[in-house]
Amino acid sequence: MTAPRLHPIYADMPVTFFEEMSGLARQTGAINLGQGFPDGPPPPALLEALARASAEQSHQYPPMAGLPELRRAVAAFYARTQGLDLPPESVIVTSGATEAVASAILAVVQPGDEVLLFSPAYDAYAPLVRRAGGVPVFIALQPPAWRYDRAAIEAAITPRTRALVLNDPLNPTGTAASPSDLAMLAELCVSHDLFAICDEVWENVRFDGQRHDSLLAQPGMERRALKIGSAGKIFGATGWKVGWIVAAPDIAAVVGRAHQFLTFTTPPMLQWAVAEGLDRPDIARSCTARWAETRAALIEALTREGFATLPNAATWFSCIDLPASGITLDDRTFALRAVHQAGVASIPLSALWEGAGAPTNIVRLCHCKPETMLMDAVERLARWRDGLGAS
Repeated sequence: MTAPRLHPIYADMPVTFFEEMSGLARQTGAINLGQGFPDGPPPPALLEALARASAEQSHQYPPMAGLPELRRAVAAFYARTQGLDLPPESVIVTSGATEAVASAILAVVQPGDEVLLFSPAYDAYAPLVRRAGGVPVFIALQPPAWRYDRAAIEAAITPRTRALVLNDPLNPTGTAASPSDLAMLAELCVSHDLFAICDEVWENVRFDGQRHDSLLAQPGMERRALKIGSAGKIFGATGWKVGWIVAAPDIAAVVGRAHQFLTFTTPPMLQWAVAEGLDRPDIARSCTARWAETRAALIEALTREGFATLPNAATWFSCIDLPASGITLDDRTFALRAVHQAGVASIPLSALWEGAGAPTNIVRLCHCKPETMLMDAVERLARWRDGLGAS
């Protein structure tokens, strides 16, 4: 007798390249510039807030939608940093941004609905759309600018298109949508009656001096956009898994019903600490300033060693163009050989691509690491690349 069959979306899913590369980094002792997380602890002020909350606040179930203090702090944070006028009732606290994405998709997508996804894309989007019964429709962005092409988007829209997922700033490229991009996407959402699920977790990790503007703020998007944020990205505390989703209060309430049957709630002491952190602008600013320094150090070192970097403005990631850096390997071969032979783990951009037209000449490196680690990694890659040329 055979065992019952598990759901094919998950049963037939291969191990992600992220998991593979991080596993190889652990096995080989390689420097891990693949998976995106800082090596150090969160800011001391945030840890102090967590200690106080752990000692003084309840450890029992908080409200499903999140602590009122955190919902208020998220709304105030967006008012201060992005000029958004949001009531606390528009905020649903989730156990990380990926859970927020899942809750939004489950609340919006019905069986047979088509959802537009831009490649390259965070690898959770397509499986979640499929599990909700939807159909992912991929639109390729083109390097090096990765701009949103109106004609390509309009060509992908059909009567069954229900929503689009916008990751802005974009992981893995580190680029940000322009004001004209946002205006165009809003016009398309309004004219075609679409929801926009806006994964904006990198909104506070920008290095171009520009304020992040949300698609939610565009005309006509107040009841169409579902905006997702992450304390893990703002404060460099990825393991805390505190995220949120913002939408019109009645839409947020429906998303909350999806959330209540996923994780239901998030540890209250973490919520208290994040609320205090959001109320202190200096904490988030210090994090971004530190990452700006390590980003600049990585790009400078790569350039000095003859690696060609792609333009970026945000996120914890910088990309290198392999052929322009004197490397003839494709991105996956480069990543696998580099982790074993150079002792540096990276992520091939094609691992974040589904559909046609994947570029195979770009790899992503994480720059939110100690500067000494980054310098060591670049020196290793340069020596290895030079050895490839000599062999």
